[in-house]
Amino acid sequence: MPSPSIGKQRPKKARAAANGARRGSVDYETLARFRYELRQFQAFSEAAANSSGLTAQQHQALLAIRGLSHHEPMSIGDLAGYLLVRHHTAVELVDRMTKLKVVSRSVDPADGRRVLVQLTAEGERRLRRLSRMHLQELRAMGPTLTKMLKLFRRG
Repeated sequence: MPSPSIGKQRPKKARAAANGARRGSVDYETLARFRYELRQFQAFSEAAANSSGLTAQQHQALLAIRGLSHHEPMSIGDLAGYLLVRHHTAVELVDRMTKLKVVSRSVDPADGRRVLVQLTAEGERRLRRLSRMHLQELRAMGPTLTKMLKLFRRG
């Protein structure tokens, strides 16, 4: 449960004094609030993925395949790189996603050693639904994040 002070604003004079006292030092409060907001978004994202029958990592994989492959199949090695996981972890992830029928795999015709993955129609459908939900959540939290990011520029 978050502290009741998260999200509450201190009076302008108190904030100005605190900012002045922090010049040259680390703004722990802003960092803590920023990390809290990120955790809130991550918790939302995990719950949304679960409601679609996916894990957070599977959702992340669908997004990487669709968003970073320029509509071409993506190699499992590239997927591993985007997800910051080892190759064998990406292989296992793709195995599970293939069983869910959200991705399909094929051998790269130019290099038979590479396996390519792409979204299926079901994968596109689930990703589109999740993306709409995430954009709506980001729009709702955008003003808060924008204020925090401005505080980081002052440093």
